[in-house]
Amino acid sequence: MTEEEERSHSFRDSVQDVKAVHNTPDTAQTRAPAYRLAFVDNDFMLREELRPVRLQLELLKPQMIMDERGIATTVVMFGGARIPSPENVASAKTPALAELSRYYTEAVTFARAMTQRSMETYGRDFVICTGGGPGVMEAGNLGAHQAGGQSIGLSIVLPHEQAPNSYVTPDLSFNFHYFAIRKMHFLMRARAVTVFPGGFGTLDEMFEALTLIQTGRMKKVPFILFGREFWNKVINWEALAEAGTISPEDLELISFVETAEEAVAIIDGWKSNDCA
Repeated sequence: MTEEEERSHSFRDSVQDVKAVHNTPDTAQTRAPAYRLAFVDNDFMLREELRPVRLQLELLKPQMIMDERGIATTVVMFGGARIPSPENVASAKTPALAELSRYYTEAVTFARAMTQRSMETYGRDFVICTGGGPGVMEAGNLGAHQAGGQSIGLSIVLPHEQAPNSYVTPDLSFNFHYFAIRKMHFLMRARAVTVFPGGFGTLDEMFEALTLIQTGRMKKVPFILFGREFWNKVINWEALAEAGTISPEDLELISFVETAEEAVAIIDGWKSNDCA
């Protein structure tokens, strides 16, 4: 079947017209910005007024690609970009950061186990999804790579140069301008959320997801924090409940673990309850 026969409509398509424009005679009129096709005119697409369109495109592009790959559910891994691997622990800026390197190892182990499970569904379910960067994110994608499966990286453009870590599946390596749309893609397919020690970005992602679950805007999923000592030092969870700013039962949304095996067991237990 030819490309023309595969089309779902009889109209001339946009790809054909983009090619045709390149053969247009060079005149004052055809060189003018007004003559450019709107959807391939970068100057036009980057105008302030086009923000709603750009938001829609950032939501749609990853959605379409993941749908085409048959990805139904993911396992989200949030965590600090500065946490070193055990081999690079000497580069840690603080002794505390060096101590946290053990969670890099647990992240690799956890992602490897989840990806082995994902491969039983031919990469449809339990697909590892990280922020695509270094630290815990790299560990997650590395574990999936070691298992021989695919993993997602949701990168974001930052002021300093940054490339996705080398273990993200290239066809699932996305880049975002809008933090809000990136956060949606983290959670739209999430079957479980894991949070490793981290900084502002990790805290932001963690509390946003917790708020969505707490308010019923997102269904409950296993919400697993690695490192009880770290999290209890950073956040006084009980004080929030005692002050009445959250309900005591809100604390039940969170599970604390130290190892990958504990996290896998929680997800398995949740699965037996039909992910309710």
